Formats: sequence, C-alpha cells, structure tokens
Amino acid sequence: MSWDVFIFKAPPHANLIDELPKDYEPPVLAAASDVRQRLVDSFRDVDLSDPAWGHLTGPTWSIELNIGSDDPVDSIMLHVRGGSADVLTVIARIAACVGGRALDTSTGEFLSGHPAESTGWHGFRKYRDQVLCDG
Repeated sequence: MSWDVFIFKAPPHANLIDELPKDYEPPVLAAASDVRQRLVDSFRDVDLSDPAWGHLTGPTWSIELNIGSDDPVDSIMLHVRGGSADVLTVIARIAACVGGRALDTSTGEFLSGHPAESTGWHGFRKYRDQVLCDG
C-alpha cells in the first residue's frame, strides 16, 4: 500500500488541482537524461539502475519514482511508503530538483513540504495503520 504523489509543472498560485483550468496542459519537466541527472545530483542514494523506476530509501520510509520511459519527462509519480513525516521534506526536494510541484493524489492538494499541512499524508498513515491492525 502506498501514498501516491504526482509531480508535474503547475502554476505556483494553485493550492488545489481544481484551481487549474480544465484544459491545462503542463509543460514538460525536462529531457529524461536531465531529470535523472538532477535526481542523482540531489540524492546521492537514489537508485536509478532501472531508468524508468527509481528507488529512494530513508531510515523510516521508501519512495518508488515512476519516471517512465518517455523523453522528455512530463511527470513523475511517487509511491511513498513508511511512517515518518520527514518524507514530506524529501518529496518537496524531489519536486524542486526536477522543477515541478507535488500533488497529493488522495486530496487534490499541492504539498507545501510542511508536515503539519499535509492532511493526505496523515490520512494515509491513519488508514494504513487501521488496515494493518484490522487485517
């Protein structure tokens, strides 16, 4: 089970996905090689041995980076697992290094990087813990 975060270029004024025009076509993030190089430069521990699926692991979390095989890269989907809110800072760094914004797919909110402001992350953790305890 993962919490999914979508990274793409979005206007800085938008707080919610619903604030974007219905016909919004986000610009590309960058060439695939540039996206991967930015990730390597920003996260020395990122595993990009499979260029379409990266992995980044911290002490209490892991992130799968679905970069895809398209060139240029227009978005990255993050599949986040773990329990610590410090992963939100890492997500913000990923978004910044590739020139995008992070969208919480469960709430439709753009993430700020501040743990207290992420209702989606806290909701995911609560749901995950309930499912794991009840299962």
